[in-house]
Amino acid sequence: MRVLITGAGGQLGTDLVAVCNAAGDEVHAFDRAGLDITSRSEVHGALTSLQPDAVFNCAAWTAVDDCESNPDYALLANGMSVRWLAEAADRAGSHLVQVSTDYVFDGTLDRPYHEWDEPDPQSVYGLTKLIGEREALAIGPAATVVRTSWVCGRHGSNMVKTIMRLADERDQLAFVADQFGHPTFTHDLAPYLRRLALDRLSGIVHVTNQTPCSWFDFARQVVAAMGKDPAMVHPIATIELQPPRPAPRPVNSVLDNAVLRMAGFAPMRDFREPLQESVAALLAQ
Repeated sequence: MRVLITGAGGQLGTDLVAVCNAAGDEVHAFDRAGLDITSRSEVHGALTSLQPDAVFNCAAWTAVDDCESNPDYALLANGMSVRWLAEAADRAGSHLVQVSTDYVFDGTLDRPYHEWDEPDPQSVYGLTKLIGEREALAIGPAATVVRTSWVCGRHGSNMVKTIMRLADERDQLAFVADQFGHPTFTHDLAPYLRRLALDRLSGIVHVTNQTPCSWFDFARQVVAAMGKDPAMVHPIATIELQPPRPAPRPVNSVLDNAVLRMAGFAPMRDFREPLQESVAALLAQ
């Protein structure tokens, strides 16, 4: 399979490049310096030249709070750029896999969100990612929109690395106990993205590691995997965060992987397994 991967320098893109290389794919991987997806001409030029079988869009502006103060660029990076990719994929006959987020929901449901629940984003980031979803599905061959949540990996910046750094610097940590989600690890997510492209599963699909938890629970798991006492992590409420964050976070980010289940895909692992693997790998560096 000939694949084009945007955002290849990020935590998910790095693992996806490795997965596709290991599978023997012809991989064309681009970071922003190599392909600016906000440029329609660059996107069309790349896809016209390479004619990939699949396009994986792992590029996004994920600085959630910064999006609040620069909504125009957030719309370009997370929304309109996907239109350029969808147009170009249509012309090249490529299958587009667009990576999206739990932030398209308001987080108020008292159950996991499935793929048919109505989005209601509460932040600029969530709104622009929802626009990206709609652009991906608007034209061309049926795209795959993959919503995932609480993404962590061994590359780039993420909460696992942040928690590990803080646990080495401080005696006590505080994390919110009233926000819940499915932590998802990129070295598990990347193979699923490739399989979805091979199968050309269309439409919206939720893909996460299993077992929900709060950020407080997650931080304790990370600290324990480091060999430290998880009792050093204390629970707080979101309202206690100082200073308050510009962008609201969904209280409930738990995604039900209903489409995967109905399509006969095995569920991804309990998040605690890849968490242990990731912490061990980071400690060994």
